[in-house]
Amino acid sequence: MSPEIEARILAAAARVYAQYGFRGATTRRIASEAGVNEVTLFRIFGSKAKLLQAMLVSQVVSVAVPVLPADVSDPHAVLTRWCAVLLHYLRGHADLIRKTIAEADERPDAALAACEGPSAAAESLVLYVELLRDEGLADADLDVDTPISMFMSAMFGDALYRDIMPNAFPQPQGQAPSKYVQTFLRGVGLRALPLPARSRQTGGAGPRRGGR
Repeated sequence: MSPEIEARILAAAARVYAQYGFRGATTRRIASEAGVNEVTLFRIFGSKAKLLQAMLVSQVVSVAVPVLPADVSDPHAVLTRWCAVLLHYLRGHADLIRKTIAEADERPDAALAACEGPSAAAESLVLYVELLRDEGLADADLDVDTPISMFMSAMFGDALYRDIMPNAFPQPQGQAPSKYVQTFLRGVGLRALPLPARSRQTGGAGPRRGGR
């Protein structure tokens, strides 16, 4: 079977799943959306469960997520750029993430898979805050987990529910990353940078895959 047909089926499965969830995403609906017959789906993927798992991998898990560079020369600017990219990533996958979270009791593995990218981004944030602390730019006795949990929760909520509750999140939308970062850096006790500003460029700023 050609890669083009497989890709078309996976994209169709993502659209159907985002609308109907696991139970409602029947192979008949997916086949119709993809413009193929059901036999083709089973020939390629074997079962509906394997098809939807492959869809999550192709649409979410294997998509690059932003990773923070080891650059503390301007934490607000670095984190704001990262936050904006992460929000764009989350908004692009909001429907799939919402569905998998709603079905987490029945299909916990799918929910974990859909959240692998955000989890990798959060790990990157932990390393960045630890770098700030090591450089003497954040509180030495900092509780890392709490501000990071609040920051990531705010971004999740913004990406998944702003369209439903727009007034619950910073306005205008374009300024949300900067506002989130400003509050976050206060939470970690960011100190003023010495002059000249210190910078460590040893970390890779390239993309990282959602999988581990």
